[in-house]
Amino acid sequence: MPKFIQWLFPERIWAFSSETNKVFLTFDDGPIPEVTPWVLDELKKHGAKATFFCIGANVEKHSQIFQRIYSEGHTVGTHTNDHLNGWKTTTSEYIENVEKAIGKMDKTHPKLFRPPYGRITSKQAKILQKKGLRIVMWNIISYDYEQDISPDECLQNVLRKIAPGSIVVFHDSLKAEKNLRYALPKVLDYISEKGWKPSAIANS
Repeated sequence: MPKFIQWLFPERIWAFSSETNKVFLTFDDGPIPEVTPWVLDELKKHGAKATFFCIGANVEKHSQIFQRIYSEGHTVGTHTNDHLNGWKTTTSEYIENVEKAIGKMDKTHPKLFRPPYGRITSKQAKILQKKGLRIVMWNIISYDYEQDISPDECLQNVLRKIAPGSIVVFHDSLKAEKNLRYALPKVLDYISEKGWKPSAIANS
């Protein structure tokens, strides 16, 4: 993400302090049975925690997987109910859709929010922040969902830039599955070799 964009919106979370030994892996668009359980298994193998930005409609359809995410110590955040593009959605519809998603997340009381596509208007963002949500962006995106990049390119998109404090975006989705299954285990191995700690973003 260009530095000037981060400078324009300092109230959004783009990364954490480089002085920590933590890195923050995040997964958007789930949960789904074809991919999310595998992601959880891989994280468990490495003793890793992560943050899952879940689509409300998927939480409703796959509530047991959602509960597994939460029960295994990962953080959950919202990603709207229907993967809405904030730039193409009225403010009232967008806020209502986010609140609908939050309502499906039971007792997890998510305070973290990531806008699908990274697209949210300033007005939408301000309203959500007044409601107590923290808007989490990223400083590294794997592009695992892009069909025209190879699994190794996806991996290198992460390894070239990852450092302490990084927030990395993956997707537990069908579109991303091929690249994710290749890249995630290797990223987790790399993090382990560096002595960093893959951590969940605090829900507060």
